[in-house]
Amino acid sequence: MTSILLLGFFLGMRHALEADHVAAVATLATRNHGGWGAVFQGAVWGLGHTITLFLAFSVVLFVDTVVPERLAQGLEAAVGAMLLVLGADLLRRMVRDRVHFHTHRHSDGRVHFHAHSHAGDPAPHGLDHEHDHPRRFPARALCVGMMHGLAGSAALILLTLGTLASPSAGLAYVGLFGLGSTAGMALLSLAISVPLRGARRFTWLLNSVHAVVAVATIAIGGLLVYENLWPGLLA
Repeated sequence: MTSILLLGFFLGMRHALEADHVAAVATLATRNHGGWGAVFQGAVWGLGHTITLFLAFSVVLFVDTVVPERLAQGLEAAVGAMLLVLGADLLRRMVRDRVHFHTHRHSDGRVHFHAHSHAGDPAPHGLDHEHDHPRRFPARALCVGMMHGLAGSAALILLTLGTLASPSAGLAYVGLFGLGSTAGMALLSLAISVPLRGARRFTWLLNSVHAVVAVATIAIGGLLVYENLWPGLLA
Protein backbone atom coordinates (compact mmCIF):
# COMPACT_ATOMS: atom_id res chain seq x y z
CA MET A 1 0.00 0.00 0.00
CA THR A 2 2.82 2.39 0.90
CA SER A 3 4.48 1.84 -2.47
CA ILE A 4 1.22 2.64 -4.29
CA LEU A 5 0.79 5.86 -2.31
CA LEU A 6 4.39 6.89 -3.05
CA LEU A 7 3.73 6.12 -6.69
CA GLY A 8 0.83 8.58 -6.53
CA PHE A 9 3.22 11.31 -5.34
CA PHE A 10 5.68 10.74 -8.19
CA LEU A 11 2.91 10.42 -10.75
CA GLY A 12 1.66 13.78 -9.50
CA MET A 13 5.09 15.30 -10.17
CA ARG A 14 5.06 13.83 -13.66
CA HIS A 15 1.50 15.05 -14.18
CA ALA A 16 2.73 18.63 -13.71
CA LEU A 17 4.82 18.27 -16.88
CA GLU A 18 1.86 17.76 -19.23
CA ALA A 19 1.88 20.20 -22.12
CA ASP A 20 -1.26 22.12 -21.16
CA HIS A 21 0.00 22.56 -17.59
CA VAL A 22 3.40 23.79 -18.75
CA ALA A 23 1.78 26.22 -21.18
CA ALA A 24 -0.54 27.68 -18.55
CA VAL A 25 2.16 28.12 -15.92
CA ALA A 26 4.57 29.60 -18.47
CA THR A 27 2.06 32.35 -19.26
CA LEU A 28 1.57 32.94 -15.53
CA ALA A 29 5.34 33.12 -15.02
CA THR A 30 5.59 36.00 -17.51
CA ARG A 31 3.79 38.13 -14.92
CA ASN A 32 6.53 37.54 -12.33
CA HIS A 33 10.20 37.26 -13.27
CA GLY A 34 11.46 36.57 -9.75
CA GLY A 35 12.47 33.01 -8.89
CA TRP A 36 10.60 32.75 -5.59
CA GLY A 37 7.58 34.54 -7.00
CA ALA A 38 7.42 31.95 -9.78
CA VAL A 39 7.75 29.10 -7.26
CA PHE A 40 4.89 30.55 -5.24
CA GLN A 41 2.70 30.82 -8.35
CA GLY A 42 3.46 27.21 -9.25
CA ALA A 43 2.65 26.06 -5.72
CA VAL A 44 -0.64 27.98 -5.75
CA TRP A 45 -1.49 26.35 -9.10
CA GLY A 46 -0.85 23.00 -7.43
CA LEU A 47 -3.07 23.98 -4.51
CA GLY A 48 -5.97 24.80 -6.83
CA HIS A 49 -5.34 21.61 -8.80
CA THR A 50 -5.40 19.52 -5.62
CA ILE A 51 -8.55 21.18 -4.26
CA THR A 52 -10.70 20.28 -7.28
CA LEU A 53 -9.18 16.80 -7.61
CA PHE A 54 -9.97 16.08 -3.96
CA LEU A 55 -13.50 17.48 -4.19
CA ALA A 56 -14.30 15.59 -7.41
CA PHE A 57 -12.97 12.32 -5.99
CA SER A 58 -14.95 12.81 -2.77
CA VAL A 59 -18.16 13.41 -4.72
CA VAL A 60 -17.62 10.25 -6.76
CA LEU A 61 -17.00 8.22 -3.60
CA PHE A 62 -20.01 9.45 -1.65
CA VAL A 63 -22.49 9.74 -4.53
CA ASP A 64 -21.31 6.47 -6.07
CA THR A 65 -21.21 7.73 -9.65
CA VAL A 66 -18.69 8.34 -12.40
CA VAL A 67 -17.81 11.38 -14.46
CA PRO A 68 -19.69 11.16 -17.80
CA GLU A 69 -17.41 11.01 -20.83
CA ARG A 70 -19.17 13.95 -22.47
CA LEU A 71 -18.60 16.05 -19.34
CA ALA A 72 -14.95 15.06 -19.21
CA GLN A 73 -14.50 16.11 -22.84
CA GLY A 74 -16.29 19.39 -22.15
CA LEU A 75 -13.95 20.13 -19.24
CA GLU A 76 -10.89 19.40 -21.40
CA ALA A 77 -12.28 21.72 -24.07
CA ALA A 78 -12.81 24.37 -21.37
CA VAL A 79 -9.14 24.04 -20.43
CA GLY A 80 -8.28 24.56 -24.09
CA ALA A 81 -10.42 27.69 -24.18
CA MET A 82 -8.71 28.91 -21.02
CA LEU A 83 -5.30 28.44 -22.67
CA LEU A 84 -6.49 30.40 -25.70
CA VAL A 85 -7.46 33.26 -23.39
CA LEU A 86 -4.15 33.11 -21.48
CA GLY A 87 -2.11 33.13 -24.69
CA ALA A 88 -4.14 35.95 -26.21
CA ASP A 89 -3.86 37.93 -22.97
CA LEU A 90 -0.07 37.60 -23.06
CA LEU A 91 0.01 38.93 -26.63
CA ARG A 92 -2.28 41.77 -25.58
CA ARG A 93 0.02 42.67 -22.70
CA MET A 94 3.04 42.65 -25.01
CA VAL A 95 1.38 45.13 -27.35
CA ARG A 96 -0.07 47.27 -24.55
CA ASP A 97 2.92 47.47 -22.26
CA ARG A 98 5.88 47.46 -24.63
CA VAL A 99 7.95 46.27 -21.69
CA HIS A 100 11.59 47.24 -21.40
CA PHE A 101 14.15 47.07 -18.62
CA HIS A 102 16.31 49.75 -17.11
CA THR A 103 18.03 50.57 -13.83
CA HIS A 104 16.40 52.70 -11.21
CA ARG A 105 17.18 53.77 -7.65
CA HIS A 106 14.79 53.63 -4.69
CA SER A 107 14.70 56.24 -1.93
CA ASP A 108 16.71 53.96 0.38
CA GLY A 109 19.56 53.78 -2.13
CA ARG A 110 18.83 50.31 -3.56
CA VAL A 111 19.52 50.02 -7.28
CA HIS A 112 18.17 47.21 -9.44
CA PHE A 113 16.90 46.30 -12.88
CA HIS A 114 13.23 47.03 -13.24
CA ALA A 115 10.64 45.85 -15.73
CA HIS A 116 8.74 48.92 -16.78
CA SER A 117 6.25 50.08 -19.36
CA HIS A 118 5.97 53.69 -20.41
CA ALA A 119 2.92 53.18 -22.62
CA GLY A 120 0.99 56.41 -22.36
CA ASP A 121 3.54 57.89 -19.94
CA PRO A 122 4.89 61.26 -21.14
CA ALA A 123 7.62 61.40 -18.49
CA PRO A 124 11.22 60.72 -19.58
CA HIS A 125 12.62 57.25 -18.97
CA GLY A 126 15.50 58.50 -16.92
CA LEU A 127 13.42 59.69 -13.97
CA ASP A 128 13.79 57.86 -10.68
CA HIS A 129 10.84 55.74 -9.60
CA GLU A 130 9.48 56.06 -6.09
CA HIS A 131 7.16 53.11 -5.56
CA ASP A 132 6.76 49.80 -3.80
CA HIS A 133 6.46 46.36 -5.39
CA PRO A 134 3.57 44.72 -3.51
CA ARG A 135 3.17 40.96 -3.76
CA ARG A 136 -0.41 39.89 -4.19
CA PHE A 137 -1.85 36.44 -3.79
CA PRO A 138 -1.85 34.88 -7.30
CA ALA A 139 -5.60 34.23 -7.53
CA ARG A 140 -5.26 33.70 -11.28
CA ALA A 141 -2.85 30.80 -10.70
CA LEU A 142 -5.26 29.29 -8.17
CA CYS A 143 -8.19 29.47 -10.63
CA VAL A 144 -6.13 28.03 -13.48
CA GLY A 145 -4.99 25.16 -11.24
CA MET A 146 -8.55 24.46 -10.14
CA MET A 147 -9.67 24.32 -13.76
CA HIS A 148 -6.88 21.89 -14.64
CA GLY A 149 -7.70 19.74 -11.63
CA LEU A 150 -11.35 19.56 -12.55
CA ALA A 151 -10.56 18.60 -16.14
CA GLY A 152 -8.09 15.90 -15.09
CA SER A 153 -10.25 14.41 -12.36
CA ALA A 154 -12.05 11.86 -14.55
CA ALA A 155 -8.94 9.94 -15.58
CA LEU A 156 -7.43 10.02 -12.09
CA ILE A 157 -10.66 8.81 -10.49
CA LEU A 158 -10.89 5.84 -12.85
CA LEU A 159 -7.26 4.94 -12.18
CA THR A 160 -7.60 5.28 -8.41
CA LEU A 161 -10.88 3.39 -8.10
CA GLY A 162 -9.41 0.55 -10.14
CA THR A 163 -6.29 0.32 -7.98
CA LEU A 164 -7.43 1.05 -4.43
CA ALA A 165 -10.59 -0.46 -3.01
CA SER A 166 -10.58 1.48 0.28
CA PRO A 167 -12.07 5.00 0.14
CA SER A 168 -9.58 6.27 2.74
CA ALA A 169 -6.67 4.88 0.73
CA GLY A 170 -8.12 6.50 -2.38
CA LEU A 171 -8.33 9.89 -0.69
CA ALA A 172 -4.76 9.49 0.58
CA TYR A 173 -3.64 8.60 -2.94
CA VAL A 174 -5.33 11.70 -4.41
CA GLY A 175 -3.83 13.86 -1.66
CA LEU A 176 -0.30 12.60 -2.37
CA PHE A 177 -0.91 12.93 -6.10
CA GLY A 178 -1.88 16.56 -5.52
CA LEU A 179 1.13 17.13 -3.29
CA GLY A 180 3.39 15.69 -5.99
CA SER A 181 1.82 17.86 -8.69
CA THR A 182 2.28 20.92 -6.43
CA ALA A 183 5.96 20.14 -5.89
CA GLY A 184 6.46 19.38 -9.57
CA MET A 185 4.80 22.59 -10.69
CA ALA A 186 6.74 24.70 -8.19
CA LEU A 187 10.02 23.26 -9.53
CA LEU A 188 8.85 23.68 -13.11
CA SER A 189 7.90 27.31 -12.45
CA LEU A 190 11.37 27.94 -11.02
CA ALA A 191 12.93 26.40 -14.13
CA ILE A 192 10.75 28.55 -16.40
CA SER A 193 11.70 31.70 -14.49
CA VAL A 194 15.42 31.16 -15.21
CA PRO A 195 15.33 32.02 -18.94
CA LEU A 196 12.88 34.83 -18.20
CA ARG A 197 15.33 36.33 -15.71
CA GLY A 198 18.19 35.84 -18.13
CA ALA A 199 16.27 37.60 -20.90
CA ARG A 200 15.23 40.57 -18.83
CA ARG A 201 18.40 42.56 -19.65
CA PHE A 202 17.47 42.45 -23.33
CA THR A 203 14.05 43.75 -24.26
CA TRP A 204 13.98 42.04 -27.66
CA LEU A 205 14.92 38.68 -26.12
CA LEU A 206 12.28 38.93 -23.41
CA ASN A 207 9.62 39.84 -25.94
CA SER A 208 10.73 36.92 -28.12
CA VAL A 209 10.38 34.50 -25.20
CA HIS A 210 6.95 35.93 -24.39
CA ALA A 211 5.86 35.59 -28.02
CA VAL A 212 6.96 31.94 -28.15
CA VAL A 213 5.09 31.19 -24.91
CA ALA A 214 1.96 32.95 -26.16
CA VAL A 215 1.91 31.20 -29.55
CA ALA A 216 2.63 27.78 -28.02
CA THR A 217 -0.13 28.29 -25.43
CA ILE A 218 -2.64 29.28 -28.11
CA ALA A 219 -1.63 26.28 -30.24
CA ILE A 220 -2.04 23.80 -27.36
CA GLY A 221 -5.34 25.38 -26.36
CA GLY A 222 -6.65 25.23 -29.91
CA LEU A 223 -5.65 21.57 -30.18
CA LEU A 224 -7.47 20.70 -26.94
CA VAL A 225 -10.62 22.48 -28.09
CA TYR A 226 -10.49 20.74 -31.47
CA GLU A 227 -9.84 17.25 -30.04
CA ASN A 228 -12.63 17.45 -27.47
CA LEU A 229 -15.30 19.45 -29.29
CA TRP A 230 -14.95 18.29 -32.90
CA PRO A 231 -15.88 14.59 -32.28
CA GLY A 232 -18.96 15.73 -30.36
CA LEU A 233 -20.04 18.03 -33.20
CA LEU A 234 -19.72 15.18 -35.70
CA ALA A 235 -21.67 12.74 -33.52
